[in-house]
Amino acid sequence: MRIESDVAPMVLRGVHAVESLDGILEADVVIIAVKLWDTIAAAHAATKVLGPETTVVSFQNGVDAMESIGAVVGSERMIGGVAYISASIAEPGVIRHTGKLQRLVFGERSGRQTLRTMRLASACETAAIDCEISDNIEKEIWEKFVFIVGLSATTSLFRRGIGPIRSHPKSRELLHTLMAETVSVGIAAGIGLDPAYSKDRLRFIDTLPPDMVASMLVDLQRERRLELPWFSGRVVEMGLRLGVATPANAFVADALSLDEQGALSGPRDS
Repeated sequence: MRIESDVAPMVLRGVHAVESLDGILEADVVIIAVKLWDTIAAAHAATKVLGPETTVVSFQNGVDAMESIGAVVGSERMIGGVAYISASIAEPGVIRHTGKLQRLVFGERSGRQTLRTMRLASACETAAIDCEISDNIEKEIWEKFVFIVGLSATTSLFRRGIGPIRSHPKSRELLHTLMAETVSVGIAAGIGLDPAYSKDRLRFIDTLPPDMVASMLVDLQRERRLELPWFSGRVVEMGLRLGVATPANAFVADALSLDEQGALSGPRDS
């Protein structure tokens, strides 16, 4: 496997990849990092390698993974996780890393440091992976969600990198509104977000490489299924339930709905 990166390019030899976990020994840690529509299938597959002390962590986007996976493998096994990275599969066996972000954050829902989180952090540090144990992982997940909703929605909607989107007054305002709505939904859901957090994320986005895009745009361009229902769609769904208006996210969910299923949606009229 080859990693193309301006920060840490590398070639990994002898990678052990399998199509099935049948016959695989018990794992110390199971990392689930599939697209969100494959979450339940991946969780069921993971049950084949669970031992008495196996920890399961999701580094997926969205805000539902811990509950969904925990319902299959047992909530007591779960710790929450967030991955800060922009990367895509360039071709089989080749991963392209864009920008300088490459950090893992994980932690217990209780906020306590435990032996299993410290062991995972030690393993990451041994492998030169930048990591942090969080004392409020649910808030970390939501903070990432605010960012990814804005980035995925706008780069997919406008079919371009974040540079021109953040530079144009109207697209910049849309980007900010999408994130502000997400913050409002999170606050209504009981997450301790700062009401002004969307402005903080906008300033952070100003520091990103101008060609940075969300993986949802890569999926869109390759006619693959989109995580739209778990991003803007989820904001709209929660907003309706919690009494929070989310017109910008509703617009994005509607505007991209024709491409939500990718090539599975069938031929388009010419």
